[in-house]
Amino acid sequence: MQITFDQLNAFRILAATKSFTKTAEKRFRTQPAISQMIASLEDEIGEKLFIRQGRSVILTQAGEILLEHSNEAFRTVEQGLYRIDALKELKQGKLTISTSDTTAYYILPEVLKRFRIKYPAVDVRILCKPSPVSSAQVLSGDADIGIVTLPLDNPKLNSEVLVIREDVCICSPDNLLSKRKKMMFRDLANYPLLLLDRGSSTRTYIDERLARENIKPKIIMELGNIEVLKKLVQLEFGISIVPLISVQSEINEKRLHAVRIFKKDECRRLGLIYQARGIYSNAAREFSKMLRSYLNY
Repeated sequence: MQITFDQLNAFRILAATKSFTKTAEKRFRTQPAISQMIASLEDEIGEKLFIRQGRSVILTQAGEILLEHSNEAFRTVEQGLYRIDALKELKQGKLTISTSDTTAYYILPEVLKRFRIKYPAVDVRILCKPSPVSSAQVLSGDADIGIVTLPLDNPKLNSEVLVIREDVCICSPDNLLSKRKKMMFRDLANYPLLLLDRGSSTRTYIDERLARENIKPKIIMELGNIEVLKKLVQLEFGISIVPLISVQSEINEKRLHAVRIFKKDECRRLGLIYQARGIYSNAAREFSKMLRSYLNY
């Protein structure tokens, strides 16, 4: 059965006006065109919808049933259009972001705060995953956007650099290393080292560099939480390598000292990723705009 929106609209108007002439005027059609449209609708359904009484019409029982359900259908469509308008203005909607624990903890809170103040009705969900998993979630549509460590080699995903992600060596202010502003990677062999667990992108990055330099460090602890790691470094259990963004406040307050260990061209990039066909969610577009603004202040 093929019934068009135009047919149902003409049917509803005719049911209300009870006049082919008035219906034709409202639809900006000729009366014969409206008559043909209703006749086609009746043929498609296989039932008469109107009883002609001179110049007027009244609904048959079949017509009353169709009117009830067509009115319901039009209300549903109108509600859908209203919700679409609400999405455009971000009066409702959903936003799912996939990123690492580090980014979620040290970068996103301020941006999320600004977004929530401006768009309180948008439901925001954060998925904390390693960069490869975040990429897969964006690709599958489980996340609208991802914030990951670049480079990323996938033709189905677009990426743009947001900020340089520098990793630094940290130590206690009382450690002799705190007298230095930079160090060589091979110097790590002289210190007890606390590192993030294997599997994190930061740990993989460090392990690859250690292997390249043929360095066998004294790893005394492996931890899954940067906050615990920082606390142990403050207590002089050893030194560590962490993203600079994760220790900015401790450095400013002189609770930790940071030593540069990577050259600028060796630093990783933090980037925004989304499907190659573009960002279709208005919420995702607006959040991405806020994120770029925040990271380029």
